[in-house]
Amino acid sequence: MYHGGIYAEEIAGKAYDTRLLTRFARYVAPYRTAITAVLVTVPLVAACRLAQPWIIKLAIDGHITTGRLAGLEGIALAFLAVLLSESLLAFLQIYLLQSVGQRVMADMRNELYRHVMHLPVSWFDRVPTGSAVTRLTSDVEVLGEMFASGIITIVGDVMLLVGIISVMLWMNLKLSLVTFSVLPLLLYVAWAFRRRMRQSFREVRARLGRLNAFLAESIGGISIIQAFNRERDEERRFSDLNASYRDANMPVIFWDASLYAIVEALSSIAVALIIWYGGGEIIRGALTFGVLVAFIQYIEKFFTPIRDLSAKYSVMQGAMAALERIFALLDTPADKPVHQAPVPAFAEIDRPPGETFGQTPPLIEFRNVSFAYREGDNALEEFSLVVRRGERIALVGESGGGKTTITRLLTRLYEIDRGSILIDGIDVRNMRGSDLRRRIGIVLQDPCLFAGSIEFNICLGDEEARLRVRTAAAAVGADRFIERLPQGYGEEVRERGNNLSVGEKQLISFARAVAFDPEVLVLDEATASVDSASEQMIQEGIRGLMQGRTSLVIAHRLSTIQDADRIVVVHRGRKSEEGTHQELMEAKGLYYRLHQLQFNGL
Repeated sequence: MYHGGIYAEEIAGKAYDTRLLTRFARYVAPYRTAITAVLVTVPLVAACRLAQPWIIKLAIDGHITTGRLAGLEGIALAFLAVLLSESLLAFLQIYLLQSVGQRVMADMRNELYRHVMHLPVSWFDRVPTGSAVTRLTSDVEVLGEMFASGIITIVGDVMLLVGIISVMLWMNLKLSLVTFSVLPLLLYVAWAFRRRMRQSFREVRARLGRLNAFLAESIGGISIIQAFNRERDEERRFSDLNASYRDANMPVIFWDASLYAIVEALSSIAVALIIWYGGGEIIRGALTFGVLVAFIQYIEKFFTPIRDLSAKYSVMQGAMAALERIFALLDTPADKPVHQAPVPAFAEIDRPPGETFGQTPPLIEFRNVSFAYREGDNALEEFSLVVRRGERIALVGESGGGKTTITRLLTRLYEIDRGSILIDGIDVRNMRGSDLRRRIGIVLQDPCLFAGSIEFNICLGDEEARLRVRTAAAAVGADRFIERLPQGYGEEVRERGNNLSVGEKQLISFARAVAFDPEVLVLDEATASVDSASEQMIQEGIRGLMQGRTSLVIAHRLSTIQDADRIVVVHRGRKSEEGTHQELMEAKGLYYRLHQLQFNGL
């Protein structure tokens, strides 16, 4: 199970807000009409908020302090109209922003999923499933929070601040300068907190990925955990990861609370300065009471967006950390581009002595292929193999010898390090991965089923394959159990096929391979998980299935491949022996010893 440390790429690296937001703008661009409507409302909302203290000043200085009530009703109605206008505009602004946010998140999730579907298998070997899921779910949701908090309304907040400063300076320059004496300290605090909060958010996202990775593995392996009584141990591991995630959030909470508290304190200090200096000015007759009240209201409106900006700043920091991770995933190279190196014509290829095939190339040819999952530890070493059309080739040998690696390289799930693999004389690196894989059908030892009907699991939604579902099921004998089910081919398959036996799931995998009508069949221990009765039924179906097809069969049960056209013994990444069952038995080499161990226990 995965309990490794935090991945460096998830928490490291310098953040460039402008660069990230510029790139993010591409996802917002299709909704420019709604965004434009929001931008139109922004100055209108700011104007409504700026007008309110000014209207109150007019009411106090022009009517209340003078005792002249005539016209006060009109001012009250004007104040009410401004409040209602602000509410209506704010509703429109929030609704449009949130709706755009949901659409942008849906678009990003679609693009991320499409990209993940085309990443090389080696990427999934390095990155835990939970970490990948976090990027497609939690990280994208953070962007939704960014829209919900009103990323564009930050523009409105800035406009409001500029408007308040302008009005206050126009109303009374000296009182304004006294009030704004707290601003340098406020700017320094915001600057000092910025870097600390960004790093804290990076660690939160990384540790959430670790937590999700653990959950995905532990829930997926619950039967093993319970069978070996490891519940308490896993609970302790989860508790450690949960505590790590909790601890990562503590600095975020601390810096967020500190920033909010400091802004509140500075707001109170500013109000105190207004009362202290403004009160003296009123006593000296240099300031009206209405101006003092308006200043107090303006300063409250001034610090309200500042307080909002501190909260929005926290969300923005989280969003920047999420964007870093999302774009890092999108920047991960997908399926390697088509190899452009020139490939020699079939007649020009040097091949081992004794191998001549005229001018027609074999269907598959491995030429001195070397490959390593980890540097310095080759899984294949100078491996060569020729497969003619219609041949049934069996690959045998000890576990970890390189048999499965051969099939992975053939389908370009991994790219070879040295050598070449040719199909019809063309290097597979000169073929698109999708075109190559259409020609190859694979059945693995562990069948993979998806939520949906049995019919869907056989055709996987492909319309051409759907027409061959019943024929394919009959070819491998799967129709016998499918037609006994209450819903037949419409029977729903539960998660991971838990409502089917291992043999039934494998039969569906066989039917899937047949339905796609591949040119080449790869059977990787395909009968290892079924009982003897199911195996016999499958073997009958396989014989019919392989007629007219080229096949590579990986098997540990030597009894299942004795009638293969050729048997290739793979030992420590190299081809050790090659021949028919009878030829290899007579040679009394490695195949003979494997056969003796299986059948005689020697």
